[in-house]
Amino acid sequence: MVSRIVVIGAGMAGARLARGLAPACGVTLLGEEPHAPYNRVLLAEVLAGRYGPEVIALPPVPGGTETVRRGVRAVRIDRVERLVHCADGSAVAYDRLVLATGSNPVLPPLRGLGRGRLPDGVHPFRTLDDCLALAGTARTGVRAVVVGGGLLGVSAARALAERGSDVVLVHQGAALMDRHLDPAAGALVRGHLEGLGVEVHTQCRARGLRSAGAGVSGVELADGFVLDAECVVLACGVRPRTGLAADAGLEVRQGIVVDDSLRTSDPYIHAVGDCAEHAGTVYGLATAALEQADALAALLVDESGAGPRYTGTRALTRLTLGGTGSFDLAAFGEPSPRPGDDVLQLADATRGAYRKVVVRGDRLVGGVLLGDLAGVGALARAWEGDDPVPDAPLLDLLTTDGGL
Repeated sequence: MVSRIVVIGAGMAGARLARGLAPACGVTLLGEEPHAPYNRVLLAEVLAGRYGPEVIALPPVPGGTETVRRGVRAVRIDRVERLVHCADGSAVAYDRLVLATGSNPVLPPLRGLGRGRLPDGVHPFRTLDDCLALAGTARTGVRAVVVGGGLLGVSAARALAERGSDVVLVHQGAALMDRHLDPAAGALVRGHLEGLGVEVHTQCRARGLRSAGAGVSGVELADGFVLDAECVVLACGVRPRTGLAADAGLEVRQGIVVDDSLRTSDPYIHAVGDCAEHAGTVYGLATAALEQADALAALLVDESGAGPRYTGTRALTRLTLGGTGSFDLAAFGEPSPRPGDDVLQLADATRGAYRKVVVRGDRLVGGVLLGDLAGVGALARAWEGDDPVPDAPLLDLLTTDGGL
């Protein structure tokens, strides 16, 4: 059992790992944010006003303030002395170090955005502080423009509309959530948002920001049209936060490279969560982050080092847009078929329901479900386990219980 473990990053992966280690191991969790660890997946619920910040707090890590240090930013790793140097001048010694530094929001190359401090009224949507700042701005009649129509952008647009803001969503792709959904499903998501009063523009690129004094006044589009805005949300994706690892000389590609023991190029340093790249993949999903944290906790607690190895995650993306007129969706695997694949699809435009699965040979390789998600559990289990589909007619896959 490792005696001194330091975890940099108190997000979902870091906090889950610390809970799995304490009190069996001596663990110190360094969190840059001043808040107790929280569930980032539920930030849109806070923005919509359905939850208070305290509701999304994660279970506490055993050990209290000595175990979890809030508002502490790690600035340098001394791999020779095995020390983590922090911005407050302190240094923390480790036998094993875990990087759970997460990811940073991608800021698009907009004219007027500049570097450093964002203009007043311009917000990323990544942290609880981002969420609280947005909630303080959003109110009835405020003109808000959301740049980016992926998972975060759709969630933010829905939440701002629930707050009563006049919301415009600008997305460069042809359909909303095109990383996870097929065009038909993306169209249903668009229809749902438009039903809430959100103005949606796809195949539309934001080119710059307009300002009035120190604050934002509009978003300029590539065709020169300007959308008036008192509030702008940048939801253009995230990028693994790897600077600390790169400065320490660890191998970094898209993320911090790790093996099946979630170990970096330094045998005394591991990485988990959004910052980690395993077998060429950076998942950027909560499910993968939690699975990695659990696997690493088991490895570090097991003195023999014979614990389970991490071999990858088959993760399902799920979004629940609650409130009045709730809307649920789930997507997994490859929603776009290859030549020779079987595709089963059911759509009910009146009820806003949609089901599609892709079968390759005798395996379920992807699916999209919107509306009634009664069958998502069975379908997801078949996909995650790479189980053969039943011999019954393939249409049974789209019945209420998934035909499984």
